[in-house]
Amino acid sequence: MQEQAERIERGRTRDLLTGAQALSGQLGKTIQRLRKAYNLSLSELAEQSGVAKSIISQIERNETNPTLATIWRLSQALDVSIERVLATNDEEPFIEKASRADTPILVSEDGRVRLAIIGWVKTIEWLQWYDVSADPGGVLDSDPHQRGSVESLSVREGVFEVEVAGVVQTARAGETLRYRCDRPHTVRCVGELQGRATMVVIMKAAVME
Repeated sequence: MQEQAERIERGRTRDLLTGAQALSGQLGKTIQRLRKAYNLSLSELAEQSGVAKSIISQIERNETNPTLATIWRLSQALDVSIERVLATNDEEPFIEKASRADTPILVSEDGRVRLAIIGWVKTIEWLQWYDVSADPGGVLDSDPHQRGSVESLSVREGVFEVEVAGVVQTARAGETLRYRCDRPHTVRCVGELQGRATMVVIMKAAVME
């Protein structure tokens, strides 16, 4: 039994390494193609992204596995989504549909705030986003996320109030609040109308080394 378990584990490790190498190789090609499409030199991309020229060169030559923070900075400099940069095949169409029944719902302790998890499960460790609906007076208390994390609340309907470390700001439809969420924070639906908003959480891995 032990020998069989060891063989299975070795097989999993080999599959993971093979997958990582394939992803890294495609990543380098994608970065290089986008850089050339924008007519950027390695030095120019390094200056715009804050990633060292030598690191970018190694990525393009498939000589290193960059961190998510590095990929994030390059994607921002190249004005593309990180999902596009990480795509294993740029030529293959990608459309994924999630039904309402397949969308998990989180509910606040008071039962008045509901968060539909509309983000992609593959990005949950560094990027999360939710469709928020709240009854008047609803309160969502949240514990701190990873240090350096940032939350964005874009109000579509109603009025929301955000409190972080004793500081309170209010936003109405069409307005967005961005705030550090690596400390206790509270979102409230204030006023007499039901509130709707989109919440995006950028975790530490996306913005910090």
